[in-house]
Amino acid sequence: MKYTTRPQALLLLADGTIFYGKSIGISGKTFGEVCFNTGMTGYQEIFTDPSYFGQIMVATNPHIGNYGVNAEEVESEKIMISGLVCKNFSFNHSRPNSESNLYDYFEKQNLICISDVDTRALVSYIRDNGAQNAVICTDGTPIDELKELLINVPDMKGLELASKVSVKEPYFFGDENATYKISALDLGIKRNILRNLAKRDCYIKVFPYNATFDELQSFNPDGYFLSNGPGDPEPLEGVINVAKQIINSDKPVFGICLGHQIIGLANGISTYKMFNGHRGINHPIMNVLSGKGEITSQNHGFAVNREELENHADVEITHYHLNDNTVAGMRMKSKSCFSVQYHPEASPGPHDSSYLFDEFVANIKKANSLQTV
Repeated sequence: MKYTTRPQALLLLADGTIFYGKSIGISGKTFGEVCFNTGMTGYQEIFTDPSYFGQIMVATNPHIGNYGVNAEEVESEKIMISGLVCKNFSFNHSRPNSESNLYDYFEKQNLICISDVDTRALVSYIRDNGAQNAVICTDGTPIDELKELLINVPDMKGLELASKVSVKEPYFFGDENATYKISALDLGIKRNILRNLAKRDCYIKVFPYNATFDELQSFNPDGYFLSNGPGDPEPLEGVINVAKQIINSDKPVFGICLGHQIIGLANGISTYKMFNGHRGINHPIMNVLSGKGEITSQNHGFAVNREELENHADVEITHYHLNDNTVAGMRMKSKSCFSVQYHPEASPGPHDSSYLFDEFVANIKKANSLQTV
């Protein structure tokens, strides 16, 4: 096997800290908020998850690319992360049903990646110092110039990104002859959410993030869904107002991730930016209603204010994170409306929380039966 050398590269953090590595061969610069994911599998789903838009991903799994890529294992039409930081990048892949290697996949979409980084040290640094903006450079740009460019990158706090990833025109998903109809507001929706709804006898019409309530209602849905997505929820004032109208319609409502935060804001409960967020597939959750623990997939850098929620007369906590007690789920007492901060549709897993889709459909069945009485 011929030995080849790869160009030197670096990751520069906003506070001036530098981590060195090597380019995988795609030259350039990329900016974003640096964060890390602790999942040991599912890297292709992570890279294509719209919730990661605007973020540089650090993979804690030491090997990335070893099982290649498959067109069926994407959460959107393209790579959504701004860049990748990893320890070992595998140019070769060994899974029988993979369609290509990860390098070719990155090269087609010009995704900048730095490998051979001490990712344990980097993740430890982020844990101690919090998520912050960063730049990956693989083209030799001087550090002083990179620092000047990095100053102009906007902070994630206050940044509206749903408009960058939302569909531009409505589209349908599932069997048009399905029993139930869902109007879904796309804030950065993952494809596996749609798959989970469709296999539960739902036909979904997906609307752009800026759709009006009248547009959502025109589908005559049995229920409404508010999706995951990137960025700070608070700038989405139009979406928050639409969520209020959706909740007041008395149709069942289900929200995931950013949709969960929007439901909180629609009820007057504030959100805040977390120190470094939750991103991985082994986060422990306590289900307050059942008394059982769940292992969950999570990807969020903002959270709902727990103290305000606990003091709210019409909203209650249904799930909380066992590591830091942050809000992981809530429901309204007077409405058929509930939400979770994590991802019950997780692919490749875990699947402990997939029952939440069943609960949403059960709420729709109950609402429909009451209407026919």
